[in-house]
Amino acid sequence: MCGRTACTLAPDELKRACSYRNRRGQRRQPRWRDGDADNYRPSYNKNPQSMSPVLLSQRHFDKDAPVDECVLASMRWGLVPSWFKESDPSKMHYSTSNCRSENILQKKSYKDPMLKGQRCVILADGFYEWQKVEKGKQPFFIYFPQTQPGPSQEERKNSDSESVRPPAKVSSGLMKGEAAGEWTGWRLLTMAGVFDCWTPPGGGEPLYSYSVITVNASPNLQSIHDRMPAILDGEEEVRRWLDFGEVKSLEALKLLQSKNILTFHPVSSLVNNTRNNSPECLQPVDLNSKKEPKSTASSKMMTSWLSSSSPSKRKSHTSESKEERESKPQNQRKSAGGLQQWLQGTNKKPRTK
Repeated sequence: MCGRTACTLAPDELKRACSYRNRRGQRRQPRWRDGDADNYRPSYNKNPQSMSPVLLSQRHFDKDAPVDECVLASMRWGLVPSWFKESDPSKMHYSTSNCRSENILQKKSYKDPMLKGQRCVILADGFYEWQKVEKGKQPFFIYFPQTQPGPSQEERKNSDSESVRPPAKVSSGLMKGEAAGEWTGWRLLTMAGVFDCWTPPGGGEPLYSYSVITVNASPNLQSIHDRMPAILDGEEEVRRWLDFGEVKSLEALKLLQSKNILTFHPVSSLVNNTRNNSPECLQPVDLNSKKEPKSTASSKMMTSWLSSSSPSKRKSHTSESKEERESKPQNQRKSAGGLQQWLQGTNKKPRTK
């Protein structure tokens, strides 16, 4: 399943991070749907019913737009079917934050939008999952490996996965490109979703909402949970999922496979409370000593990106003052691991613009 995510990039960074190629091979940077950039709030701890960024075809909003032209939109997590009769979405008596790929054509809430081509890609730094342990549940943060190209996809399939560092490989995903100025920062996780548009029976603003499609967990994640989001690995899979004109629904469903390509690390129980929204939610913890673990290849890549990026491009960070830092308890001022450093900067808060 998928019940919590983190998405900390600012709106302008999201545009660069999910650039794409259209059918003609031209690289494009999606624009935000009118007003939606203001509805999106970066967060280290997003939960269902919050507004999250998704990528989808512009044709859903403009019938004259090319079907392979993409746009960013802010949608509510938890699909509200177009046929829902109540005046308040909170009156729904069942959860739609996730939908199982096996049942997507059996349940009306998901079948109707799926057959209409209402497919989207949910964007996130990664998602959280909880592993049942003897004394409760241990949260983990799960995301794309942030390393330089390594073994081929076939080599990855044939190799033995490590528990917290699977074979390092970034396939030709959304963070890689050929042109100068391409996004070289955090590679966003791209999850397959289905969306719908609901209008209050009495009239009012339409509400766009989505569900994350889930599949059986990959081998390296099965010890944490038996389900995982359906991951779209690379630009071509993202393009095919969104291009409902070229790729019909039944063909698109073949993209929903369990992929053994993600990495993860344990995090603090702070993330258990949705009111906690700070970089500490993402910081790696050592389950044995409770000390920060050594940097991994992924975390080193993030630190490198932070140190080499232009400060002028990251003005959206809001720095914490020296006084605020020094007022924190000593145990909160220890040096951060690479992951926290990349997302937090130097004690920085979530980006907003």
